[in-house]
Amino acid sequence: MYPTDETRRSVLEGAERLRRLTPTERDIIRLAHEPGFPRWLEQIRTTGGCEHPVYLAGHSITRDSSSGEILGHYSTQNEPGGRMPVRCRNRRASRCEPCSRLHAGDTFHLVRAGLSGGKGVPEHVRLSPRVFVTLTAPSFGPVHRVTEDGVLCRPRRDGIACEHGYRLDCRQQHGPQDAAAGQPLCRACYDYIGHVLWHAHAGRLWNRWVHTVRRHLASAGGIAQTRLREHLVVSFAKVAEYQRRGAVHFHAVVRLDGPHGPESPRPAWAKIEILTEAVRSAAAAVAVFSAHSPATGDYVIRWGRELDVHSIQSDAFTDATVTDSAVAAYVAKYITKSVGDAGGLDHRIREYEEIRLAAVTPHIRALMVTCWRLGTLAELTHLRLRAWAHTLGYRGHALTKSRHYSTTYGTLRAARTTHQTGTTDDTGTDTEAAWRYVGSGHTPGEAEIARSIASDLAMVREMQRRGTYSE
Repeated sequence: MYPTDETRRSVLEGAERLRRLTPTERDIIRLAHEPGFPRWLEQIRTTGGCEHPVYLAGHSITRDSSSGEILGHYSTQNEPGGRMPVRCRNRRASRCEPCSRLHAGDTFHLVRAGLSGGKGVPEHVRLSPRVFVTLTAPSFGPVHRVTEDGVLCRPRRDGIACEHGYRLDCRQQHGPQDAAAGQPLCRACYDYIGHVLWHAHAGRLWNRWVHTVRRHLASAGGIAQTRLREHLVVSFAKVAEYQRRGAVHFHAVVRLDGPHGPESPRPAWAKIEILTEAVRSAAAAVAVFSAHSPATGDYVIRWGRELDVHSIQSDAFTDATVTDSAVAAYVAKYITKSVGDAGGLDHRIREYEEIRLAAVTPHIRALMVTCWRLGTLAELTHLRLRAWAHTLGYRGHALTKSRHYSTTYGTLRAARTTHQTGTTDDTGTDTEAAWRYVGSGHTPGEAEIARSIASDLAMVREMQRRGTYSE
C-alpha cells in the first residue's frame, strides 16, 4: 500500500517543524523518547539540578560484619546509560549555581556552629571572646571607587596629574555595575608587580599574622610565648574575597578557647579587649619579605591600612548588626565568589595567547600578564605564578579554619546524606564498592532540563522560607 498525499504532506510538515527547532529543542525531544527518561529526571532532581554532574558506573554491596550476609546491593547496570550522576560540588556560582548554593549553606552552618554552638561544638562557645576581622591589601595605586548617595569617586581641587599626564581626580559617581569601578586612574603608575607579589605571599602573611597574634596574647597575659598553648588556643575561620580592583582581602572570625579547645575554660585574663588589641597590633607589626630579584627589586609584603575589627554579639541581641548569624551569612555569601566576580577567569591559563584573547578588563589582563612574565624568573619559580595567573597570583583556599574552630564539611555532608536517605551509621556493617568515572556534564537538552529543575527547587525553597509552600 502506497502512502497517500495526505500522509506525505503530514510527514513533510513534521520534518519541517523539526528543522525549525533549535538543537536544544531537538535534544529535549530525543530525551523525552528515551525509555529511561523518567528515571533520569529522578536522578537529576536528586543532584539538585547540578550543572556539571559527574557520571559514575559500578556497584556497592553492604554486608553484615559478623555473618557476612548481604544486606543491600546497588548497581548502575539498570540505570539510564548504565551510569549514575553525582554532584560536581563546585563552590563557585559561576560554575554551578545549585552546588554553590549547597556549599554556601554548609559554610553558614560551619561558621555559625563555631559562634553559637551545635554540630559537636558546645553552646557555651558563644560566651568566648569573638571578633570579626577584615584584613585588606595595601594600595598599589589609585583606582575608581564604587560610590553612592551622591558621593564623587575621587574629587580633588588641585586637578593634579601624574607623570604620565593622567588626572588623579574623578568627579563621577560609579555604581556597582559601572565598568570603570576598580580600574586604575593610571595603569602606568599602578604597581602591578607589587599587586601580584602580594597575592603570592598573602598565605604566608596570614600565617605569620596568626602567629604574631599568639605572641601578642602571650605578652598581654604575662606568660612565655612557648607556653601559651598551655593556657589558650586561637581558633579561626577565614574566607578570601576579591575586591573590584582584583585584590584579595580576608574576612575572619577569631575566637579564644581554652588549652583543649572550646570544651575547656580559658584563662580569666583572656577578654575581648585583649583579643581586639592583639589583632590590631599584630596586623600593624607583621611583614613578609619577597625573594630578591634584579628584575623586581625587594618587596615587603604588609597588610593595608584598612582594618576592621568588630566584636561579635549573640543572636539574642536583636539590635546588634554583627551577630552570630549575620557573620555566618556574610562569610557564606562570599564562599561562592571567585576571581570571575571581579572580572577575571575561573579556569587555568595554559598559554599566553589565552590572556591576550580573554574577555577581561585591561587592568585584569595586565595583572595576568605580570604573573606570566614574573613566572619566568628563576628567583620566583617557587611561587608558580604562571599556574596561578588566572587568580592573579593568589593560590590560597577560599575558606580555611583551625582544627578547634568547629565541625568540617565532610561531617556536614555525611549528616545531610543520612537525613536524606533515612539511614544511620551502623558499625555492624561493611560496604564494598567499586566505581569508575565514565563522563561528566550535560548535552544541550539535558542542561536545559537541569536548569529548569534547579529553578523549581529554588522556588520551592523560597516559598518554604516565606511559609507559603504546601505539599
